[in-house]
Amino acid sequence: MKPLRVLSLSTLYPNDLTPNFGVFVERQMQAVAARGDVDLVLVNAVGLPPFPLSLHPRYRALRGLAQEEQRGGVTVLRPRFLLLPGIGGRFNARAVARAVLPPARRLYAEAPFDVIDAQFFYPDGPAAVAVAKALGVPSSIKARGADIHHWGTHPATAAQVRKAAQEATGLLAVSAGLADDIAELGVARGKVTLHRTGLDRAVFYPRDKAQSRDALGLPRDAPVLACVGALIPRKGQRFAIEAMPLLPGAVLVIAGSGPDEAELRMLADSLDVIGRVRFLGALPHAELPVVLSAADVFVLPTASEGLANAWVEALACGTPVVTTPLPGARELLTDPAWGAMVARDKLAIAIAVSKILENPPAREKVLEGAAPFSWQANAGALVNHWRQLAVS
Repeated sequence: MKPLRVLSLSTLYPNDLTPNFGVFVERQMQAVAARGDVDLVLVNAVGLPPFPLSLHPRYRALRGLAQEEQRGGVTVLRPRFLLLPGIGGRFNARAVARAVLPPARRLYAEAPFDVIDAQFFYPDGPAAVAVAKALGVPSSIKARGADIHHWGTHPATAAQVRKAAQEATGLLAVSAGLADDIAELGVARGKVTLHRTGLDRAVFYPRDKAQSRDALGLPRDAPVLACVGALIPRKGQRFAIEAMPLLPGAVLVIAGSGPDEAELRMLADSLDVIGRVRFLGALPHAELPVVLSAADVFVLPTASEGLANAWVEALACGTPVVTTPLPGARELLTDPAWGAMVARDKLAIAIAVSKILENPPAREKVLEGAAPFSWQANAGALVNHWRQLAVS
């Protein structure tokens, strides 16, 4: 069978400066490349602001990233686009399309693409549709959660998201609930294909709990809660911290970095639980299984997700999940042994956690919740989707 040639856009993708940035997209694309039946080019457009903001150390470092490299078996291109921090969200999709189209035309002239793909709905989606139209090939957009719930409702970008959804050849969603949300943008529900997340089984498996706690400097005999994710309001770490006074003796481990860290520390201090809340900062993805294996419960009071990788990764380490009753969570946590869904409320969280601590499920039973997930299955479904679009 002739290899499928795909150009995929993802503004969220790891690099040497931010190795955890979009690591789930990288794992997916590495699994696709490893199949050997797809000629894949990943375009990770990098936004740089105009002078003098471009002199900021952060942007100077980004300018130093290689514009083309082989990363984990995947060809990665990094064209630059004009970024207007704070005010430019509505312009990003057009800016990305302008940056991507010249290298896309050059590569297409060497060997035509079968599909132009976007790994997020915004800004990647409208950009991918524009490039696909210019080249005359099918386009696909994947929805992961906040890209629909935020950009799909934001006044500055909602129209672009809706137009891209209607004009793309095919659409993907990580959960059925998210597919329903896409349909509300004015597209046929049948146009949206369910595409579950993956899981690196060589990394995410249960570790010895006592050894994991020793590695993190955690007490062996105390209840341990873990929360993994960017420290931003949407992830809801504050609600987990607010529940801590209701969980005496428990320790909360927070892995992640972000703009909310100082405020979260102040909150823990004001509630007099700062000694029981451990901020680990951003950890390499491969170190997260130690955190998850050390915990009795994984807590993520998130406001918006499709189907969070972190939920699946926690289950794969044998740790039950307490999260919010989002559609993706309801689709995943179908067995009480796998966790509970409650409101973003300190009392509700504390009650759910306490019930799990009082009657913990067998680790083997929790592992069943992650059984259907792998990056190989994810890649296979994605390639099948692309092939169907290429012949449609």
